[in-house]
Amino acid sequence: MKLVKLLANLGYGSRSEVSRHLRKGHVTDVNGRVLGEKDFLPHAEIRFQGEPLDPEGPLTLMLHKPEGYTCSSDDPGNIIYDLLPNRYDLRNPMLSPVGRLDKDTTGLLLMTDDGQLLHRLISPKHHVPKTYRVTLDRVLEGHEQGLFASGELVLRGEDKPLLPAKMEAISEKEAFITLEEGRYHQVRRMFAAAGNHVVALKRISIGELLLPDDLDEGEWKILSPEEIALAKGK
Repeated sequence: MKLVKLLANLGYGSRSEVSRHLRKGHVTDVNGRVLGEKDFLPHAEIRFQGEPLDPEGPLTLMLHKPEGYTCSSDDPGNIIYDLLPNRYDLRNPMLSPVGRLDKDTTGLLLMTDDGQLLHRLISPKHHVPKTYRVTLDRVLEGHEQGLFASGELVLRGEDKPLLPAKMEAISEKEAFITLEEGRYHQVRRMFAAAGNHVVALKRISIGELLLPDDLDEGEWKILSPEEIALAKGK
């Protein structure tokens, strides 16, 4: 692949912008030699403004989503792409969120340009569990665990029952809940159906991949193949 196309696909700018970077000497090899459009080097030996290039696709990263950010550029206000380097919003193919977290929900969000991985993680038929920590407005009454596990709960405005979900109470007003599907505002609507109101919601795991304690809100990291396998539940 030509150097200009490679850098443009990685989001370092349009082809004309990448050409300007090359002319200004922003692209070098590991020894600092300035590269031109006709140079061809292994990916690992190219530097942009002194830094190694981002990996080529497929690329998957983990973001600790803060409150107040949406997952779609069509929504007004702050979006998750604002938390990433600008080039990640320009990659081709683009990075897409693996299932959306609403504006008020925090925690583990994966983003990927791997269509097969995205489908595997969000399709209910693959039964990839997602676990959330829920903080409630009112004390749990004791019937919620059986209701959610029954496979018979039908949310308001729908006619298809939810898949069974697991709930574990951790205090009077807190619980872990694990789902294998991701309907619109599902956790909030489930507790509303049980007569309660969610005041805080945080996703803490996908498959066997946990949100690390040392990844602060707004921070992100590129996932290794081993971590991606954990997200798949392998």
